[in-house]
Amino acid sequence: AFALLRVAMILLIIAFLGLILYNLGAGLYYMLADRGTTKRTVNALTRRIGFSVLLIVLVLIGIATGVIKPHGVGG
Repeated sequence: AFALLRVAMILLIIAFLGLILYNLGAGLYYMLADRGTTKRTVNALTRRIGFSVLLIVLVLIGIATGVIKPHGVGG
């Protein structure tokens, strides 16, 4: 059961990274396509920041519960 939880956490982290990259790309596209006439760029980058904060919180929860084990450099 613990291994399944670890796999679920890894998949959730990968999904968040995908969402972050998608919103970063969407922000770039909107910036080039709209040339500052709409708020789509700001909205995409705001969502990216929100997903980044949620990802940090998710990782901290994973460390606190023992699902993620941090290690030092080279360790």
